[in-house]
Amino acid sequence: MKVDILTREYPPAIYGGAGVHAEELSKVLAERIDVTVRAFDGPRLAVDIPQIPSENPAGSLRVVGYDVPEEFADDNPALKTFGVDLQMANDVESELVHVHTWYTCLAGRLAQQLHEIPMVITAHSLEPFRPWKREQLGGGYNLSTWAERDAYEHADRIIAVSGGMRKDILSAYPNVDPNKVVVVHNGITLADFATPDADDPGWGVFDRYNIDRSKPTLLFVGRITRQKGLPYLLQALHYVDPEIQVVLCAGAPDTPQIAKEVKDGVAALEKTRGNIVWIEEMLPKDELNALEHGCDAFICPSIYEPLGIVNLEAMACGLPVVASATGGIPEVVVDGETGYLVPIDQLHDGTGTPTDPDKFVHDMADAINRIFEDPDRAEAMGVAGYERARDHFSWERIADQTIAVYQSVLDEFHAKHSGEQE
Repeated sequence: MKVDILTREYPPAIYGGAGVHAEELSKVLAERIDVTVRAFDGPRLAVDIPQIPSENPAGSLRVVGYDVPEEFADDNPALKTFGVDLQMANDVESELVHVHTWYTCLAGRLAQQLHEIPMVITAHSLEPFRPWKREQLGGGYNLSTWAERDAYEHADRIIAVSGGMRKDILSAYPNVDPNKVVVVHNGITLADFATPDADDPGWGVFDRYNIDRSKPTLLFVGRITRQKGLPYLLQALHYVDPEIQVVLCAGAPDTPQIAKEVKDGVAALEKTRGNIVWIEEMLPKDELNALEHGCDAFICPSIYEPLGIVNLEAMACGLPVVASATGGIPEVVVDGETGYLVPIDQLHDGTGTPTDPDKFVHDMADAINRIFEDPDRAEAMGVAGYERARDHFSWERIADQTIAVYQSVLDEFHAKHSGEQE
């Protein structure tokens, strides 16, 4: 079986969960089938291409990278995206194309028609539920939503990363056949999150940012974007025990507006409670892994999260998790067992805004305080979280389920076309 995977992010250019998904899934799939990854951000050096872990794989992995065409260099970001998509669509040469995020929806849809092959989409997020992206894309948001809708309505199969995401897909795109939407969760590679050795250089992150390892510490990891809910967390921290040290790994702001909002929020906390460490750079894996093993609890305040791979990563490091009860998060975090879920009633206008922001903020603060009030229970939750990540979210399991999706799509496609020929 030969498959083309189309993705915005791929090593070394990864900044979110969709990129992690594309990297890990392609590696494990390539042990079984022939995979060509087509990604943004230019050609890849051999050193940047993830290695296939098996010594004797039955498949292969090839990575092709694309730059934005010069003719699109000064255009709206959506048009720049389409410039890359046109190149990708032309080059696809497999028997099935697998699309990730709106960035490659146009490429997949064009390849589907141009090469007369089936198209599978993995839904990591949905444009109709991210209206704040208009701040970033302007009129380009109309183009991103159009490209996504057209691809979804013509996909041969849509993989939702959670049951919550499946509901969102059918809500956002009522013309999609429900029988074509299946759930395959995100996965985790536990070996990537093993406890670092004592002399691992990743531990240097604590000294570089003056993080006190003797203090109880809460960790946030995420981009500065509306969906990650960071402004709500910053409000909640005013009601959290000031003895709790908070490390915010928060960078890559979507817009200047939210960047300023977060900056002002952190400044206000510094005046009232202190004990805040803000890391704005994107940390290398070894340092992020050291942080997750060196902190005591993880916080995910998202208002939109199809699954929340950051929670899985934290659980793989043995951290208890406090997270919003939205999207696919309740399929990962078990309330009272692997952490605490923060209830959130949200507007159904596409923004996901809490109907009672003050209650959401206070409930979040209460859950954080509860985690730290009982260290023994928090530790037990961390152990339970690790076991859940290990037993239910391995990439090997996800790869097998994904290949089963591919095979069912190809079987349907060949049966349909053989019938047309007859």
